[in-house]
Amino acid sequence: MSQQSVGDYPVLAVRGEVDVYSAPALQEGLNTLLDSGAKAVIVDLTEVGFLDSTGLGVLVAARTSAVDAGGSLPIACQHERILKLFKITGLDAVFEIHPSVDAAVQSLANQNSAG
Repeated sequence: MSQQSVGDYPVLAVRGEVDVYSAPALQEGLNTLLDSGAKAVIVDLTEVGFLDSTGLGVLVAARTSAVDAGGSLPIACQHERILKLFKITGLDAVFEIHPSVDAAVQSLANQNSAG
């Protein structure tokens, strides 16, 4: 997992598998960014090959925290297996999912200029 900024937005890039063993590190990374006052945190799942229910739970909790603070938690993902998991669980209607970090940044920039 690594953190960077793209434009005005922090990006948490996750790699490999997100499961019961690695989800606590994801949760800690997201909480740190959200607690620092970031309104929008982009979660980059483009290099994640496996995501289980524990990982989904961490993402849902972080999104709730972000929205409660007036922000958002867009996701960058293009891996079919991960996208299918969001669709099956109905979370594709809850999260903003973009094919790349750049697309997520552009969407956030468009929302901020419109709002």
